[in-house]
Amino acid sequence: MRTILLAYLAICITTTAAFAPPAFGLGALFRPPNIKIIKSDGSRLDEAGKFFVDAFWTGKVGGGADTLSPKQAFQLERQQVAEFSKRYRRRAAKQSGRLPGNYAGQSLDSSSELVLCVNGSDEVIGCAGVEVSRIKKMDGYDSSFSGPLMSNLAISRKYRRKGLAEDLVKAAENIARREWGYDDCYLYVEKRNTPAIKLYQKLGYKSIWEDDSATTLLPTGDGRIANGKTTIVCMKKRIGAGLFGNLFG
Repeated sequence: MRTILLAYLAICITTTAAFAPPAFGLGALFRPPNIKIIKSDGSRLDEAGKFFVDAFWTGKVGGGADTLSPKQAFQLERQQVAEFSKRYRRRAAKQSGRLPGNYAGQSLDSSSELVLCVNGSDEVIGCAGVEVSRIKKMDGYDSSFSGPLMSNLAISRKYRRKGLAEDLVKAAENIARREWGYDDCYLYVEKRNTPAIKLYQKLGYKSIWEDDSATTLLPTGDGRIANGKTTIVCMKKRIGAGLFGNLFG
């Protein structure tokens, strides 16, 4: 049993640089003006953690409370900010230089990034993380390998169905491929989160295993934060072999 505190992939540096969203797809027709996708710096992790609690944990898929109590919000925000700080806080610079593609900033850490979507008022309205992590094989031997794991994807309710989740996924994939040199990207998602799974399938991800022994936190209507069973699906996408790469991944 393992507790999935950050329920992976929800749909529901120092220098920051805008990533130009793709100007195609149905979502682009409804995209609000002045939307930017940027790399986070350490000063915005508190803001991102609090945003994630509201966007993901409130009304969480699986029976979560529609409204968090002050105690629930405080507990989840404290844990979420601590987790974001542990994963994405800037460490000592490993490399510098201009990033490829549409990024104009500098990459100071080659193992983890938190990407933010901000509106014209510079408010966080979406986020997604990607980090080099150990990916389980689930082959009966408890083996694993190192690869880019995308997680913590969330979009503000007000801005959903506008193509922004797709933009964040693409930004995370670009980091994994262009900056870190990986050919595959992975994610974990709860099996009961059907909208998220459909999104990832549309973007080219395929299920490679399921784990029905996982647990997850669930804010309840009576003010508790319960620990319940869930099934985690691991999905994979080939990102580094051109147009037809995912057909053979």
